[in-house]
Amino acid sequence: MPQFDPRPAQTRFAPLLFGCAAIVASAAVGAGVAGLILQKPKGPPPADVAQIRALEHQAFAEAQTRPGLSAPESMPVKIQPGETFEAAVRRTGVAPEEARTIVQTLGQAFDTVNIKAGLMFQAAVAHPRGRGGPAHLVGFSMQTGPASTVTISRTFDGALRLRELEEKVRDETTVAQGQMNGSLYESALAAGADARMVADAVKLFSHKLDFSRDIHPGDDFTMVFDRKVTESGKTVETGELLYAEIGLKGQSSRFYRFDHDGRSDFFDETGKNIRGFLLRTPVDAARVSSSFGMRRHPILGYTRMHPGIDFAAPRGTPVYAAGDGVVKELRRAGGYGNWLMVRHSGGWATGYGHLSGYAKGLRVGSRVKQGQVIAYVGSTGLSTGPHLHYEVLSNGAKINPKGAKVPQGTILAGRDLVAFKQQRARIDGLIAHAEKSRTAKAPAGGEAKAQVASLELRTAQ
Repeated sequence: MPQFDPRPAQTRFAPLLFGCAAIVASAAVGAGVAGLILQKPKGPPPADVAQIRALEHQAFAEAQTRPGLSAPESMPVKIQPGETFEAAVRRTGVAPEEARTIVQTLGQAFDTVNIKAGLMFQAAVAHPRGRGGPAHLVGFSMQTGPASTVTISRTFDGALRLRELEEKVRDETTVAQGQMNGSLYESALAAGADARMVADAVKLFSHKLDFSRDIHPGDDFTMVFDRKVTESGKTVETGELLYAEIGLKGQSSRFYRFDHDGRSDFFDETGKNIRGFLLRTPVDAARVSSSFGMRRHPILGYTRMHPGIDFAAPRGTPVYAAGDGVVKELRRAGGYGNWLMVRHSGGWATGYGHLSGYAKGLRVGSRVKQGQVIAYVGSTGLSTGPHLHYEVLSNGAKINPKGAKVPQGTILAGRDLVAFKQQRARIDGLIAHAEKSRTAKAPAGGEAKAQVASLELRTAQ
């Protein structure tokens, strides 16, 4: 159990000083910091970072070991399945009556009865010197929301003081950019994007790129998206992906989000809708293990036509509908194992084989949207390992998915094109500003690493 360190903190504010015995001291002056005390007047503004850091500094400066007690020790506690909040507090070593009082005090701020297993809190306790007996709580902190924290500390007379800390949250547009180092997923997360944002980008580029072949280390990428962020820099919520770009060997593919006719679509820089009729790759992070054409069958042992493309991927990997359509077949189909076929418009259809299972609620006649999860990768039928067998059919004839000449998207015109160009100019300005900032911060003789440039404060809450 780590010993509580009363030296001044050098890090940024994380919810509160876990285990700080001197929270007692700051509680005595808390009346001067409106908005931090739970029993506060109506309508006070949230505490800003300067106020919070001032309290931290004062608390550390006045931190002292209480007479008769050891130095405070910080203790993380996770609520176990079936455990009550009071039982979890008692695991810190405090007396049953003190645990009960702590839970009653916390009950003023949140529901301490209907809690979920896995909830974490931090407690600071001190033990009596030279004799046995229960520990004494000197500090308690628990994050109750993305930007809010509830704390308990002791006043000088030993009473418990409840506080609620809440950081200001602002809306901003963020540019995340860098170079490929590993997968797009790993690189984008390192640059500040989240998993949902990366998944959206992967689906977007699946119309043009084969991620198993086209992406290489050093390729550039850029994403622009809205987010809600606290003053200490923590992302509370991410909005929609507004722009995505991947640069491959000097050639870039860039797409802009634009709202029109009651829906959102992505367009290239000329205003052409890049939402192709069919996805080139209906499964993420997969490699091509067998191409379209004649081949020697790995199980049957003789040469025959392979009427699709195989994508090797772990069992359970989601399979997406390559385009809008209706489920035509969903059945066991011999060597294909679990098989699914989707009928699209214009005589087009796509088939998916060796599946481990289907999406919940999917049945023959179900309508699906492009990019919707319809099944999961498996190894059913004649298969040597988990993979997706993917076929494209045109008027019943099986054709090479990679070279299929499928219909293209629409092109903006008139007022829509004018509005799109305005949106494009705004995004381009944000990216140019971010690139300028990144270049200015780049270390001498080296490339700037992937980073986030938070730009254009939109509204402050």
